[in-house]
Formats: sequence, structure tokens, C-alpha cells
Amino acid sequence: MALQVYSTLTRKKEPFHKKPGEPVSMYVCGPTVYKPSHIGHMVGPVIFDTVKRYLTYLGYKVTFVVNITDVDDKLIVRARELKTTVPALAAQMTEDYFQCLKALNVTGIDHFPRATEHVGGMIEVIQKLKEKGYAYEVADGVYFDVAKDADYGALSNRDPEQMEAGARLEVNAKKRNPGDFALWKGAKPDEPVEVQYESPFQCGRGRPGWHIECTCMAIKMLGETLDIHGGGLDLQFPHHENELAQSESYTDKPFARVWMHNGLLKMGKEKMAGSVGNVVNIADLLQRHSAETVRFLLLSSHYRSPIEYSEERLDEIAKSLQAFYTLFDRYERLTGQSFYALHEIGREEFATGGMAGIRTEGSDPSFPDGVGNEFMRAMDDDFNTGEAIGVLFKAVRKANSIADRVEERKLPVEIALYDSRMREIRTMANILGLFWAPPAKKELGGGDQLVAGLMQLLLDLRNNLRATAKEAAKDNPLKKSLFDQTDLIRKRLAELGVTLEDRPGGTTWRVG
Repeated sequence: MALQVYSTLTRKKEPFHKKPGEPVSMYVCGPTVYKPSHIGHMVGPVIFDTVKRYLTYLGYKVTFVVNITDVDDKLIVRARELKTTVPALAAQMTEDYFQCLKALNVTGIDHFPRATEHVGGMIEVIQKLKEKGYAYEVADGVYFDVAKDADYGALSNRDPEQMEAGARLEVNAKKRNPGDFALWKGAKPDEPVEVQYESPFQCGRGRPGWHIECTCMAIKMLGETLDIHGGGLDLQFPHHENELAQSESYTDKPFARVWMHNGLLKMGKEKMAGSVGNVVNIADLLQRHSAETVRFLLLSSHYRSPIEYSEERLDEIAKSLQAFYTLFDRYERLTGQSFYALHEIGREEFATGGMAGIRTEGSDPSFPDGVGNEFMRAMDDDFNTGEAIGVLFKAVRKANSIADRVEERKLPVEIALYDSRMREIRTMANILGLFWAPPAKKELGGGDQLVAGLMQLLLDLRNNLRATAKEAAKDNPLKKSLFDQTDLIRKRLAELGVTLEDRPGGTTWRVG
């Protein structure tokens, strides 16, 4: 099937309007950098990084922009609390954000424009909106007149007449309508000079409103009509609604062909947010869980669905990932190649099962086919990463099935098929941004050589018990006793964090 994408504006899935090979512009609203990044801040970047990865794999030429809001009321308040300056706080928290993106393998963002770098452009947009009659001045700033926009409310499906002052809107008796929003805010007497900019408006020095920042930066970086505008569901109103209104009033052109909104991270029944007080900072989280586990969580459901966060869920994911790490270790043991060095499969081969030129006359027809076509169907259906991850687990089972035969017979065609299945997994992992580096090895203590020697001795003893049990007569009481001992060894090692894998070619072990 062709790529289908759901747009919040039309409220339906439609064929993507561009063809592979064409450029795609994608803008996603970034953070207000006043506090360290928490896991909720990573939902959008991880999801849209994956969107770009898949579009790029299909052949699109994607330019991905995420803005940085480095001037805002929250920054002013927080800088005052910390007895620092707004620029210093913004610089520190922006670097923290970048480090969190790097940790979670978010590599696709091409530009990070900062609001403070585009204030002049924002003033130009505001002036044009005034000239066209969409904006008006009062003593404390410049406001957008929502009554002048006939389509206002279309994105969030709200009736402007039913929008009441105080419902996530700034209350101001000077405004013509309760829903009018600030394009420019005049400076207040107690605000630091570093957040004040000269303006031609009657209020004089001040700073831009939140919404006009994204309009200006998106148009400056990507043009007047974006292919994709993304962000969290909590930004749909008022931020994106206001962005849409002022942008199209300014250009008289569609602002975005597709509006994509990701579901929010939830802890219990509440969304994770600083205002709720239930945030988990990334730096703290990565002390307890691997970055791969965290990224896996954020992609484990459809992007428009809420993501359930809990320590128990992360522990479950960490355990499920062991199936992949065991497979990767097995592949290296059988072939001498590292999974992490494999190259992805091209689109045509991937979509047809990744077996071109490998099946030969006389090869076993019972070998599992590839699942690349299933993976692409999931991703073509509005970037359904939850379903795609299910396909990834299915691919592991198929690869292990082939590996069993490789260990038994080591036939060249079987090794080639095994390699093909592993390259298929590598391709899916690349698109999802998973398995970018080997997991850190856990230490048992006592030195690697000593531990390896003791483990091998224990495995040899266990294998001798198994062999003796198999030779014992069916009704011999010793048979069950010996097998019970081998199960006890496995159980006690598991309690120590050691996993055993019994395969046709022997038993292997790994920590974790």
C-alpha cells in the first residue's frame, strides 16, 4: 500500500501528497528551555525522528526542523529563582536537551533555530498582520484578532464563540475578544533587560509572543507551506491553532499540508508535565534504564495513542530486549560478523522478503520468509511503530529458526538465508532508530577470565548431568532427579542475572 498519513486538520488518513525523491519539509515544536529535559520532552523528537528515518528510507529528501524557545515568561521566572540570567539558563538547558536527544539516538534533526535569533523577522510578520487588518495594538502589546479569521478553530475543532477567557487563554480586558492572543508583549518594569527588544510598536521595548515565534522560524527555515507540522497533542490548542491562524493570514497560503499530533506520556491517569509535578528527568532515568529501553517504550504504541509510563513497563521492555541481544551474540558466534556492522537491505529487496538471489533450487522450502513487507505495511499505515515492533519480534523468531539449522548443518545456503534475515532485522532497527550500539556488558566481578572459566566449568557439569539423564532408562528415578538439577542450575544462575541458551550446537550464556 502507498504511504497513508492522518492529518489532524482533515481528521482522516490520506495518501501522502509527495512522491519518493521529492523534498519534504517537517517542522516540530521544540521545548521552552527553562528546566532539564524529562522523558515527556523526548516523545515528539523520538517519534518524528522515526518518521524522518522511514521517509528517508522510502527515498524522500527530508529537512527536519525543531525550534528552541529561549525567551518566555517561564524562563524569566526560573532565572530569577536561580539568581542567574535568562541567556545563561537557556544555554544550559538547551545543552541538556541536546545531550538527551543524543542519548536516545535522535539524529535526524537538521536545524535548531532559536527564538532570540529571529526577533527581527517576527516583528516584520507582526507588522504585515497589522497592515492586513488581522492585528491591533493596545497599550501593553500587539494582539491577533481571531474574529478576523473565518477558519479559526478548525484545527482543534472548537467554536471560537464558545472559547471563554481563562480557559488556557490570557485574560486581558484590553483585548477585543477573549481568544485574541499576544503577538508582541510590552516590557514590564520588573523584567530583565536581556529579554527586551526594540520594536516599532507603541508599547516600545518588549518580546514576541510564543505563537509568532514558530510561525516566523518555520517559514524562514522551510518556506510558507510546510509538508508536515508536528507536535504533542497538548499543543493543538491554543498553540497550533494560533500558529495556523496567523501564518495563513500572513501568507494567504496553506501553512501545513499535514498536521501530526503525537499522544502524550501518561503516568497513571495524569499526563507527565512540570505543572503536574510528576516529571522524570532523562538524566535520572538513564541511571536506571538503558537509552534503548526508553526509546523502545516511546515507539511501542501508535504515535497518536497515549504512552503509559511506569518503572514496571520499562523493566518488562528491558527483559524483552534480551531476546534481541541473545540473537545478536548468536549471530556473531555462528558467522564471525557483528550484527551492528551489517548494512540495511534496499527497499525493493526488503519489501519482497529480503531473499533476492539466495533461494536456490533444492533449498529447503520450509525456511521462514522475510517480514519486510509486513513491516512496511505497518509503517505505511500512518507510521504505526507499535505494529512495526511486533513485526520486529516476529523476525527474531524466524531468524532463530534458521540459526538452529545453521548450527546443525552449516550449509552455505542456510548461512546465506540466516545472514539475509539478520540484515532484515538491521534494516527495521535502523528505521526505528534501535540497536545503534551493543549494550553495555554487566560485570559479575572477579575478572573476566576467571568468570568465563568458572562459567564454562559450570556449563560442562550441567551438560554432563543432561547427557546422563538422557541415557537413563525412562522409568529410572535418577532421570528426573538429574534433570531437576540442571533446571536448578539454570534457575540459580537466572537469579544472579545470567541467562542460559540451550541450542543444538551447545549451551551459551550471557549476563542479563
